[in-house]
Amino acid sequence: MTRMNLESTDVGLLNYVLTMIRELPASLLVLLLGAVAAVAAFSFFLPRRHKASALPYPPGPNAASMVGYDPWVQYQRLGKEYGELVYIRDRNTLIINHSHVAIDLLEKRARIYSDRPGTPLMDLFGSSSILSLMRYSPQWRYHRRLFQQNFRQAAAPRFFPAQYSKIHEFLYDLITTPEKFMEHVMAVSQKLVYSSLYGLDIGPEHPLSIKAIEAVELIGESLVPGTFPSLERFPWLWFMPSWFPGCGFNKRAEKCRSIIQEVDNIPYNMAVNNFKNGLATSLIAELAAASEGKPEKIEAIKSLGTVSFLAAADTTMSSISSFLLCMCLNPEVQRKGQEELDRVVGRDRLPTFKDRHSLPYVEAIYREVMRLHPPASFVPRRPIEDDTYRGYFIPKGCEIVCNIWAINRDPDVYYEPDKFIPERYLESEKGPFGSINDIYAFGFGRRVCAGRHVAENTVWLTIASVLATITLGKAKDENGDEIDIPGEYTNGFFRHPKPYQSSITPRTPHAKDLILSAVSIKE
Repeated sequence: MTRMNLESTDVGLLNYVLTMIRELPASLLVLLLGAVAAVAAFSFFLPRRHKASALPYPPGPNAASMVGYDPWVQYQRLGKEYGELVYIRDRNTLIINHSHVAIDLLEKRARIYSDRPGTPLMDLFGSSSILSLMRYSPQWRYHRRLFQQNFRQAAAPRFFPAQYSKIHEFLYDLITTPEKFMEHVMAVSQKLVYSSLYGLDIGPEHPLSIKAIEAVELIGESLVPGTFPSLERFPWLWFMPSWFPGCGFNKRAEKCRSIIQEVDNIPYNMAVNNFKNGLATSLIAELAAASEGKPEKIEAIKSLGTVSFLAAADTTMSSISSFLLCMCLNPEVQRKGQEELDRVVGRDRLPTFKDRHSLPYVEAIYREVMRLHPPASFVPRRPIEDDTYRGYFIPKGCEIVCNIWAINRDPDVYYEPDKFIPERYLESEKGPFGSINDIYAFGFGRRVCAGRHVAENTVWLTIASVLATITLGKAKDENGDEIDIPGEYTNGFFRHPKPYQSSITPRTPHAKDLILSAVSIKE
């Protein structure tokens, strides 16, 4: 039994079976362990049957040890060695490093490639119940439809008041306590969701917010190959008790499931109670009131809130953090963006969404941030049937890794792909105001981010507002020398900048007054 052969299973049944096994007497447990090990070894070395096709598999190594950090770099390296399609036989994994291949398979053949792999580890962690990671099914389509109805482009203006309010608070936080800028980035992402969806004023210091951030980290652990190397090397550890060496994943999974349940229920109940008592209204509460007595829809409403919060706590936070870092490292780009805002918006007001299409360079900065630093470098897919592509056989059930990090750094598409160059969008035929579907950070096909219209509004408005009022740069030491910024990123499933020191100051006294005025008006 290997990780890629295990089918997704009901987590309740799985936990019951594992509990029964772990409660066996030690002597029986040893015998069972030997039997499981024998079966695992047999399954591992059993050749896969090449079904219904005489075509070869795509080229690639027969075996590859996958690290739990920066796997997207290893995937890109394999692509340079083997070509556009890379198939790892011992892992039954197909790697895609180019956008045209992703479009051919994930969009043009979406019927086949819209499923997620779904692993027992994801089930154990509870991550397979989250909309963006859920298996393709009637339940997924039901949840997805509800999400799209409330986050489609036409519905985006409903979120404008919360976005203006919380982003202006973010500006205030940056100029009053600049040393805590990374905390402020997390705060604005969380506040926006709690305010716009639940009508709640909950900050990052709230226990629920703290737990949700931990859930994001735990969910990432269930997704990245190599996070639990002992389990991948010795699959029989799956059946061992949590105290057994190498079985710490069990405790991590239990914690993750518990937190996801809290994030599902606590803010939902608070929003519904406020609505019933006439204290406040919210999108979640209104949807719940219209769905009373419909358990399936209530479950989907809770899921809508949870996936929104988890996405904001990770992807939105990551994009805003990357923007701040890029401005510290590219002062000339920052200056050009500020000059455009001064010329178009002026210095007597803060930018609004109505200004967006008059600010091509600011748009180019936004798109370059999303290109160079996609928050999630890959989310795997799973074909529901055998397929062929460019003379190669793609087996049903294999794991398709769409390496967005590599796609966005393809030298055949982007010159100097590892550098931050917003001008590339001004020079392109499409210009900076191309379709949102051209931003590959949001994914492909039926699995493209359902909340992308609202998410990109948040990131764009934050970029424009910060550029209009604040100057970012390198911090200085006691001798007045600039402190270097390594520009390093975390290496888990979700990427964001590692901590660094920076200088954050209002551009002018008048810019500071604008921020203070915007916050005081709301108060």
